[in-house]
Formats: sequence, structure tokens, C-alpha cells
Amino acid sequence: MAVHGVVRSGLVEVYSRQQWYRVHATLEDDHLILSLDDIYETHMNGDGDVNQNDNTAAPVEQLPESIANQKRTVRVVKQENNGLGISIKGGKENKMPILVSKIFKGMAADLTHQLYVGDAILSVNQEDLRDATHDEAVRALKRSGKIVDLEVKYLREVTPYFRKTTSLSEVGWDAQNTFLPKSQTALPQRALRSDAKSVPLKLSYLTRNLSMPDPDMRTLELHSSDGRNSCILRCQDPSEANLWFNAIHTNMSFLVEQSVIEVNQMFVNIPEASEIKRIGWLSEKVANATGNTSWKPVFMAITSKDILLYDIVPWTKEEWATPVVSHPLIATRITQASSKNISHIIPGVTDLLTFGTRTGTRNGVEAHMFRVETNRDLARWTRDLIQGAHQSATNIKEITCEVTWQGQECQLVLHYENGFTLRNLKEDSGEYTVGRKTCSLYYLSSSSSSVFLGRFPGLPGLAAVPTYGSTPSRTYL
Repeated sequence: MAVHGVVRSGLVEVYSRQQWYRVHATLEDDHLILSLDDIYETHMNGDGDVNQNDNTAAPVEQLPESIANQKRTVRVVKQENNGLGISIKGGKENKMPILVSKIFKGMAADLTHQLYVGDAILSVNQEDLRDATHDEAVRALKRSGKIVDLEVKYLREVTPYFRKTTSLSEVGWDAQNTFLPKSQTALPQRALRSDAKSVPLKLSYLTRNLSMPDPDMRTLELHSSDGRNSCILRCQDPSEANLWFNAIHTNMSFLVEQSVIEVNQMFVNIPEASEIKRIGWLSEKVANATGNTSWKPVFMAITSKDILLYDIVPWTKEEWATPVVSHPLIATRITQASSKNISHIIPGVTDLLTFGTRTGTRNGVEAHMFRVETNRDLARWTRDLIQGAHQSATNIKEITCEVTWQGQECQLVLHYENGFTLRNLKEDSGEYTVGRKTCSLYYLSSSSSSVFLGRFPGLPGLAAVPTYGSTPSRTYL
């Protein structure tokens, strides 16, 4: 299915390795492509100075003068089932020495605190690599054993080259998953520049002021569908940030609609499966042990029967079957919805769009507060929840529970079309009807724990109906 989303390009900044880099961003239907801006990078790296275009940039790591252009021997002890923890570039065929281009944090090479990006590897366990090709160097490193003695020499002049190619190494993530077999959703291979990174948009989470506070409203946050990766962008001013946010949000909305179709196709041959109505990312307000609150990303799905909450996107049938939280729609209602306070904006406080839900469970009422990003998102989520609850009542038709009314043990039957029936339950006399009334059932948006309320003429004191979906319990009316 073609997406045909918004196309946009321009210069933004991306946060990587604790500093900001200017990049050229190109928005496509399902990806955001980031590549380093050459002019900016040359200026920043020319003399090894800090970024003069951004006072938040960290200084380039300064090495002792005794290290530059001096041969050193560094012993690396590999960890169990792990390699050296480095990447290399160069080789005889490239007219370059074998160079350390990346050191992976926490792995063996990093733990020595003696190796640096830009080190030329002259030998491995006394095997000379000065005239080695890239493949020969790789083979020598692979057969080096658990204890590896590296003879190295730091080449300061190649550091700017590696800084350019590695500054975006932690940005972007692998191509998105799919709910359907890859044979049905084959995507064209995308050719990227060596210094470019791709950020998949499908079911990623676009938000603002979540992981990085931004009182200036210049940043956007993209979080991967598995919650493991993030990409934070900063624009020149709030107006530019809004344009980028709206463009990315539009394309992601198309991809969400496409994903709903895909996930329903995945369940098409499962008769008991409920139809998926809406899916997407929100943030839920959570409290820690000390009572402080924060916002946590949560993936929500609304089916024809339930609300399902997940920590990450459930790509498989097995993952769909194990939500973190599941609530029946008929037992859930919207309690409040708030829009932005335009007259007095405090980032992260008055600019939030939120709605709350309350659900009756066997353990009492469970409340949630969710945050969305746009007024349209707020309208769609609340509409689907309310309509879903009404439709669930229509489909279920009838609920029954035991109650106590005027000292009598009774059974209350609520029917969507026929109103209610209140029956006396006495073991010695069997059942008989105390009253039958036609009534109008509706949802109440107050702090009451009831899902349904009805007006029952002729039966004073009978107004509350216990929530659906739990083990029938005694309710006093």
C-alpha cells in the first residue's frame, strides 16, 4: 500500500554522543534520513576545536602529547564469548594503515582505557600488519586468541575523518518490522551515503518534552518501536520545529492506518480474535516509590471489546496475546480530557493534552491518565473509547449480578434494550420478580465507580450498578 505522505528536507541538529551535530534531514514516506552537513562538520573539526556554532557541544577528547605519533603496546583480554570490541577501517588496498574506527563501550578494548579511535594497528601478537589488506587484518584479529597484544600508533591527522563518520553511529536503527510475512510486504532496498542514517517511522513514537526537557519548544523526539533507541532533533526555532513535527506526524499517521490493516490481516483466520480499531503510542502518568510522577511511553490498542496496553509494539501473535494491561471496554469510561492552555504555556505542564480512564475490576476501580501529542489525537482516542464502550454494551446486551435491596438478597439483570429486572433470591421459595422496569442506561462521567447508571422509577435507592467483567459480588443499593 502506498503511503504518499509529506516530503520535507532541510537542516536540523541531532543529539548524539552528548553533543549536537548539524545534519541534513530528508523526510520520506516511511523514513527520516539524516546525513552530516559537510560545511558544518569541516568547521567543527578543522583544528580539533569545540563546535563554535553551538555552545552545548562537548570538547574533543585531548590525548597526552606522549601518545601522539608514538608506538605503544596495549594488551587486551577478551571477555568470555565476546570479541575485542573495536571496528577497523583502512588496509593496503585503500592506501591507508589499519585504523581503529570505533571502540564499543564496556567491551574488552574499551576496558583497557589505552586504545583510541585513530590508533593505527601495526601488529597483532607480533604479526606485522603494516602492509596488510583489510581482510588480512580481520583474519589476524580473529585468530589472535583470548589475550591480544596490539602494537599501535596514534595518528592525530586522521581523527577528523573518523569523527565525521562516527558522530552519527548511535543515531537511527534497523528497518521496521511488519505484522505480515515479508513476502507480502517487501520493501525496496534504500541506498544511503556512508555518513547517513535512517530512522524508520512505522510505529515509532513521535513526542516532545519527554526524555529531554525543552522550554524553548525546539526539539522533537523519535523513539523506536521496541523502546531501545531514540533520535532527538533540534530545530532553529519553535516555528520550524512545529513544521517538522506536523510533517513527520502526518506520515506516521498514514503508517498507523496501514498497520491497523496489517494486524487485522494477521488475525483474519482466528475466529475468536477481536478486530483492532486503533493502535498507537501515548504516554501514561506513573508514580515512583517516593510519589513523584513522570510520563512513560505505552503502546495502546483498542479492539472491538478491550483496551490493551503494551510496553513495546507487539509484532507477533504471541506478543499480542500477552498485553501488560487488558481492560474490557464496557467497564471503562473517560473521566476527563484536557486541551492546551494557550494563554499561559508552561512546557510540560499547561501544554499537555491528556485524558483519563476509569475501569471497574475485581480489585476495585483502576484509573489511568494518558498524554497525547495533538488535538486530533485526543479527539480520535476519546471518540474510539466512548464508541467502543457503547458498542460493547450493544453486543453484550445483558449483565447480571447479586445485590441487596431493602434488606433482601436479590439478583439484578440489566438488559441493553429491555431495561432491568430485580429478582428476589430465597432458597425456600425460589425466584420471583420484585420489579421490572424499562429504563435508559447511560455512562456517568463523575468520580463514581459505576460503569452504568440508570433511573429506576418505583424502586427508591436503586441507582448504582456494579461494574461488568468481574466475579459477581454483593452490592448494597
